[in-house]
Amino acid sequence: MNTFELDLIAARLEALEETIIHRFIDRAQFAHNAPAYLPKHSGFAGAEEYSLFKVRLEAQERLDAEFGRYVVPEERPYTTGLPAPRRQVVVPDTGIARMPYDCINQTGKICSAYLNCLGALCRPGDDGQHGSSVEHDVSALQAIARRVHYGALYVAESKYRRSPEVYRELIQAGDAEQLLRLLTRPEVEDAVVTRLAAKVEHLQAHVNRSIRRIVEPELLVEFYRDIVIPLTKAGQVAYLLRR
Repeated sequence: MNTFELDLIAARLEALEETIIHRFIDRAQFAHNAPAYLPKHSGFAGAEEYSLFKVRLEAQERLDAEFGRYVVPEERPYTTGLPAPRRQVVVPDTGIARMPYDCINQTGKICSAYLNCLGALCRPGDDGQHGSSVEHDVSALQAIARRVHYGALYVAESKYRRSPEVYRELIQAGDAEQLLRLLTRPEVEDAVVTRLAAKVEHLQAHVNRSIRRIVEPELLVEFYRDIVIPLTKAGQVAYLLRR
């Protein structure tokens, strides 16, 4: 099986989008809970300066790092200074060009965009469920990062292998603008967000609205159209310029 077959990559990206939908729906069942994101509100001894969200995210990523999660090319942590894996991790050759992971890291922008959308995703107020809220935040952020970076690395490499001469010329010229034009396919992006909206509606078609909060499809569509897709393409350009 060709790892860089575009149809296979597209199928994997579609599976990742379903994970993101579920994560957004799960988080929406809790209130915004703004205190969970305020510095000096973690409640943790030794981490008094931080928010509960920051403490929860870092704790999860430290554990993941020790298990070897971040040796996988498409996995990118939101936390710096993480420990090395404590177990031997053997990752098969992916065919992705080797380079420092921080060259293609969109996690900062992902995190800001996600936190900014919580006001629309969640009902206002504070239900006291801060621990559950930030737990779902971490799951959502990791799913989004995996989707963005998988799309960045594998789509870019696949397209390069299809037309190496064309891409090589632009890479050597450092022409990021033309690379972005070459990578952009509006009809594919439109199909993705149309499919996404249909999935959001389908997954919530039969829920009990008296106890479950509904996520409007347009919220996910906007997040994909304005955040996920542009950051994926920016990652593709960054990867190709350093390939």
